[in-house]
Amino acid sequence: MIVVATADFEVYHGVVNELRDRGVPFTTVEPHETLPDRASVVVTGPEGDPDVTVPVVTADPNDPRRAVEDVLAVLRGGDGRTVIGIDPGDRPGIAVTVGDSVVAAFHVPAAQTADVVADECEDAADPLVRIGDGARTTGARIIDDLPDVQIELVDETGTTPYLGTGARGMGDVLAAVNIARIEGEEVESRDIEPTAGEIQRIKDRSREQSETNRAIDEELARRVAVGELTIREALAEHRDGDGDT
Repeated sequence: MIVVATADFEVYHGVVNELRDRGVPFTTVEPHETLPDRASVVVTGPEGDPDVTVPVVTADPNDPRRAVEDVLAVLRGGDGRTVIGIDPGDRPGIAVTVGDSVVAAFHVPAAQTADVVADECEDAADPLVRIGDGARTTGARIIDDLPDVQIELVDETGTTPYLGTGARGMGDVLAAVNIARIEGEEVESRDIEPTAGEIQRIKDRSREQSETNRAIDEELARRVAVGELTIREALAEHRDGDGDT
C-alpha cells in the first residue's frame, strides 16, 4: 500500500493526481498518524521524513511525477535503473523505463529530443540511454546533443511492432520501448557519411518544399544531412546562389 503523508498542499495535490492518473491504489494520512498495517512505502514532502520503518520517498512539489516513479520502483523491487530508449527519426519516439516498467513516453521533433532526455536523466541514478542505429544522421545529431550520460547504440532491426486498428502513430514510441530493453554497444559519438540515398531523399524533399519546384544541389543536401542546415535554410542559400530575389 502506498501512503501519502504530507502537510504540503502542492506535494499532496501533485502526487495524488499522478497516482490517480496511473490507476495506482493509495491511501492518505496526516504526517504524524499511525500508518496502515499494509503500508509498504510513504510519500512525504520537504517538511522532513516521518518516523516510520518502511521506505520513504520525499517529493519535490515541482516534480511529483518523479516521486511517483521512485515509489513504483520501490514497490517493484530490483535495481530500478532508469533506461531511456530512443527510436530516431524526424519525430523520435522516446520511452523512459525503470526496471521492467515504462514510466513515461514522448513523441517529439528531433530537435527537442536531447532536452527531453536531459530532463528525464536529471535526477535519475546512473541513467542509461539506448538509441536505435537507424536514421543515422538524425541519430548522430541526437547523440552529440545528449548530456553526459552513458549511451548505447542498439541494432533496431525488428523493434517496430505491427500496429493494429487505432494504433497509428504509436510505432515510434513502441519501438523505443523495445530499444530500451536491448543491450547495445557503448558509444560517445557517431561519425557518419550520408549515403547517396539519404542525399537524394533530402533533394527530393527540398523540391517538394520549393516554391519553384527546384531541388537543392548535392553539396547543400549534404550539409542538411549532417545537420549544418535545415532544408528551408538550404533553399534560401540555393536561391541566393542563383542570384534570385
